[in-house]
Amino acid sequence: QAQLVESGGGLVQVGGSLRLSCAASRSIFSIYTMDWYRQAPGKQRVLVARIGNSGITDYADSVRGRFTISRDNAKNTVYLQMNSLKPEDTAVYYCHAVRFGYGMEYWGEGTLVTVSS
Repeated sequence: QAQLVESGGGLVQVGGSLRLSCAASRSIFSIYTMDWYRQAPGKQRVLVARIGNSGITDYADSVRGRFTISRDNAKNTVYLQMNSLKPEDTAVYYCHAVRFGYGMEYWGEGTLVTVSS
């Protein structure tokens, strides 16, 4: 059973920065696409950023230019660097691993990010 463990959430002021980390089981990291999703109170969970095992990235329009997703294959870890944070970025952020075409995916338990004004 693969595991995803997030860390790095917390309380930050508007305009501040946070870096989220997601440590993954070695068995999945090298072949899975890694994502960050977020779920704000009362809203659906939405995709924030994605990085393929080739390193290609994609972002939601709401975070493009402010957030950066990266992966360290040696550490089996994916990161989400969040800059210029806004109150609307407040959410629980979830790490997600998916292997397209195989119906396999895993979720972390989430880490709360609160942006205060």
